[in-house]
Amino acid sequence: MNSKDTRGIIISVFLLICMGILMVYSSTVLMSMKKYNNSFHYLLSHIATVFVGIAAMVILSKIDYKIFRRPLFHLSSFQVSLLHVLLLVSLILLLLVFVPGIGISAKGAKRWIRLWPTTFQPSEFVKLVMVIFLADHMDKNLHRMKDLRYGIAIPIGVMVLFQGIIILQPDFGAVMSLGILTIGLLILGGLRLRYIGCMLLFAIPAACKLATSASYRVKRITCFTDPWKEPLGCGFQLVQSFIAFGNGGVTGLGLGGSKQKLYFLPEVHTDFIFSLIGEELGFIGAVFVLFVFFYFFIKGIKVAGKTNDSFSYFLTLGLTMMIGVQVIINFAVTTGLMPTKGLPLPFISYGGSSLLINLAAVGILINISKNNEGRDVENRTLVDSSAFRNTYMFNKPQRAKI
Repeated sequence: MNSKDTRGIIISVFLLICMGILMVYSSTVLMSMKKYNNSFHYLLSHIATVFVGIAAMVILSKIDYKIFRRPLFHLSSFQVSLLHVLLLVSLILLLLVFVPGIGISAKGAKRWIRLWPTTFQPSEFVKLVMVIFLADHMDKNLHRMKDLRYGIAIPIGVMVLFQGIIILQPDFGAVMSLGILTIGLLILGGLRLRYIGCMLLFAIPAACKLATSASYRVKRITCFTDPWKEPLGCGFQLVQSFIAFGNGGVTGLGLGGSKQKLYFLPEVHTDFIFSLIGEELGFIGAVFVLFVFFYFFIKGIKVAGKTNDSFSYFLTLGLTMMIGVQVIINFAVTTGLMPTKGLPLPFISYGGSSLLINLAAVGILINISKNNEGRDVENRTLVDSSAFRNTYMFNKPQRAKI
């Protein structure tokens, strides 16, 4: 096992999971007692998901991560790999949310499918599969990423297909995070700046259209600019989040001492659990969580720097970015830096789908770290990509051999 990087990833994730267990219990004890007459209902459900996620993490840390791109069978002259199967499965899962009896509606959205005895959110699975697809695509087309077809048409086409279905659910947060993740990875792959500019010309108007296409989204934007204008209306959740952070001060009210969780702050156990951390553990606790996430990201980047092929490199950065985008958006939402969006805090928030997929991603990261331990970064082969070299201090690795 790679001593520092792998241990660093495992320790940081373990600390975040422990923090999540504590905060999920603190945030749900009253709600669980009222709804199920059992104060441990949500906690036990969360712990069960943690165990399943850890099992997935362990399994994926031991199976060769390049298995996703190995051929399974041939269709004419086309090689079908496990990745192609996963893309198809992702598409089917997204469509199943609209099937009566399988899809589950909540608060006007259809984002979940029924998997007895629990539910699953396919958009979380799509993010992971999209990262693997982009890493595979960029590795196979390393010298053609500046071409319109390979750099834009194919990867953006796949992204838009998924986004088109997700927006019908609707889940604007997942659409936004998937877009940021895809564009970010393509930029790292050496995408031409003029293509990025062209995408922005289309993406910005499309995002504005989506943001204003529903009245509740418009309200979120207007209340984001001045939540105190309607503190009991659309600005209620953000105002209550501010109050939670204010109550916490430097050292916090103590574990279990939150006042905002007494049905003042909505979604305190999921999307706004960071506000609860700020209230009960104070500024010190919030900074500690930020530090652990930062440490995790640094370790992920270091693992990427020690890979010896571009598939491993892009996959490592993509998985780290997938978790990082969710963290940044969650922090920004709870602190009022961006409009309210429903994205859980990785490893901490209550929510099975996100926790399970993120732990699976960590398993792949550990796998990559173990398989590339002891690599000498300076001896890797250079590949012609000026944008890539200008972005990072180390050399771009060569194409992976399957």
